Amino acid sequence: MGTLTWSLKNQQGGGPGPGFPSPLLSPRFRRVTDYIQQHLDKDLSLAELAAVVYMSPYHFARLFKCSTGVPPHRFVVQQRIARACAILATPEPSIAQISRMVGFRSPSHFTTVFRRVTGITPKGYRTATLREDRPGREGG
Repeated sequence: MGTLTWSLKNQQGGGPGPGFPSPLLSPRFRRVTDYIQQHLDKDLSLAELAAVVYMSPYHFARLFKCSTGVPPHRFVVQQRIARACAILATPEPSIAQISRMVGFRSPSHFTTVFRRVTGITPKGYRTATLREDRPGREGG
């Protein structure tokens, strides 16, 4: 969940320079990010995201990148990985189930992207996270 918090913090007020407001104004930005969060398990196209805020795909992509520092697709991938990290902190759903829950078409693609973003495989992340949680529960 730390990645999600980091991502959202880094996207606030990332306008073109000092003293300039974010090009994708706050209510629109919130509308599109809420939409992304609610539909992470679906295939999210640029046209679909642009339609949420009533913009052309080109204009939306340009303003979104200016506001966040990353293109819409990369933002969606970051949010999917952040959600996956939160789910991986629990022992229950399988990696294949998690990959579908966060919008990847296959577990292998999920693993590839997860490793590229985090530097570790989903299984390695889960193992490390559950190992870290164990001493805190016993010592509490």
